[in-house]
Amino acid sequence: MASNLPICERRVVVFDFDGTIADTKASIMSTATTVLREWGIPERDLKRVGELIGPPFPQAYEQVFGLSHEDAVEVTRRYRDIYNYLGVEGWPAFPGIAELLADLKAAGKALTVASSKRSYLVRQGLEDNQLLDLFDSVRAKEHDGEATKADAIRASLVDVGATAGDAVMVGDRHHDVDAATACGIPCVGVLYGNTAEPGELEQAGAAAITATVDELRSVLLG
Repeated sequence: MASNLPICERRVVVFDFDGTIADTKASIMSTATTVLREWGIPERDLKRVGELIGPPFPQAYEQVFGLSHEDAVEVTRRYRDIYNYLGVEGWPAFPGIAELLADLKAAGKALTVASSKRSYLVRQGLEDNQLLDLFDSVRAKEHDGEATKADAIRASLVDVGATAGDAVMVGDRHHDVDAATACGIPCVGVLYGNTAEPGELEQAGAAAITATVDELRSVLLG
């Protein structure tokens, strides 16, 4: 049965974006810190800014800093007024990712992106890194509503005519593992983005955990 296929034999690879394809941790944290400091968040609480990487905005500001929905929306607006114009320096692809994606395509894999980030930012990030053409589907948030990462994964599978048994997810946070599990697909966790807390991916139930892009290549291609 397709659902029992080893990871390396699955024909669809679904990638998260932040911390998986692109090294965005520094730019997200720096921009969020600037905006939250101006908003009046105490310095001691700003240590939690790294927790914003993973969950969608503006909900992340509610979850991590306890902002009201209205305040979270305004903080998100101010954040995007800065972040959206950083350019490729704000979202560079991890070294080796372009080569890995090309090798996956050469091996006959279908590649998709499923992200909680706004769609235009994901597409811009992929285009800036000259990666967009390698993907068969890009699914992310078209607005700041309650669509989930699991919804994005399912939509990406429909786009490439695949089922859960055909696919594997690649992500850097427990949110990715949780969403993949909800869709019935295994998730390979990555550590090279330095975003997950120690033990986070293991506890979430990642099917495999890779510390480097080369290790990820071995898992996905065998």
